[in-house]
Amino acid sequence: MLKIYTDAATKGNPGPTGLGILIINQHQQHQLSQTLESATNHEGEFAAAIAGFQYLVDHYDHQETVLFYTDSRLLSDAIGKNYTKHYQSQLEQLNQLLSQFTTVVTQWISERENHGAHNLANQALQQLE
Repeated sequence: MLKIYTDAATKGNPGPTGLGILIINQHQQHQLSQTLESATNHEGEFAAAIAGFQYLVDHYDHQETVLFYTDSRLLSDAIGKNYTKHYQSQLEQLNQLLSQFTTVVTQWISERENHGAHNLANQALQQLE
């Protein structure tokens, strides 16, 4: 079973954005971060999830059960409803990645519970300053 936590940190809205991705597999952590020159926070949240799932697709067995945690209500709701008013192309890209795994369970968590990915996103954002 894989656990993935993602988050985005944006300075301004839109503005420079850091993406944080924390993957836990068999009690080992893999930390990833990326930056975007300019994005809204919601765009960053989708971008972090897309980057994280692209990494899972490229590096892990697709038969793994994936538990996906995000502190973005918009993102978790969009996945659950398979609809978003403003980010449909990002949702379609993410759904294509999610569909490559047998089972993906998405769960909203509070920002406090997402501190690993949150810290990675903030560290990435600091690189842009």
